[in-house]
Amino acid sequence: MDEKINAIKKWLGTGSINLFGEPFSGKDTQGEQLAELFSAKLISGGRILRSLKESDDIKQSIGSGNLAPADFYLKSVLPYLGKSEFSDHPLILSSVGRLEGEEEPTIEAAKRSGHTIKAAIWLQLSEDEVWKRFDKSKSLNDRGKRQDDTKDALKVRLKRFASDTIPVLNYYDDQKLLIKVDGSPSTEEVTEKIIDALYNFINN
Repeated sequence: MDEKINAIKKWLGTGSINLFGEPFSGKDTQGEQLAELFSAKLISGGRILRSLKESDDIKQSIGSGNLAPADFYLKSVLPYLGKSEFSDHPLILSSVGRLEGEEEPTIEAAKRSGHTIKAAIWLQLSEDEVWKRFDKSKSLNDRGKRQDDTKDALKVRLKRFASDTIPVLNYYDDQKLLIKVDGSPSTEEVTEKIIDALYNFINN
């Protein structure tokens, strides 16, 4: 495993990997794991948006399961890519640019900041598994108080993923950058699958 990780780190340089996936697929969890393994910095678009003190309209939209408007999203999130403290590090991006139309500005911003996106990973999860994880999370109360963690909001998030994020993934696929990984096993198993998939990607 160490040999594969070292090979990936050498290939990645100061570039970036963008993680996508259905709700509850473990994007931020895997992002944290990969950031540690690759000595990278994690940038989560969702976390940035949830931390902002914005208008009630924006908060209500995100809380109901909708995605932030593209112009607001790009203005709020993309500047993080160019932060000076990230300049000498690779980046792990957690769903940065997940709305159709945001993929090209995201790729350009990453390139300008010296963090060219070298791969996009899709952590795939069936809808049944999404709902199982939702129910488990509610019983454990392990995600804090997120406005978008309701049944109605999750239904919206699943629909928006299908309508607005799948086209983004198709774009990365057309660019030969997309790697699909089964997100249903345990956290440790998924991390291993990602490492194996990335290693195979850079050697093909």
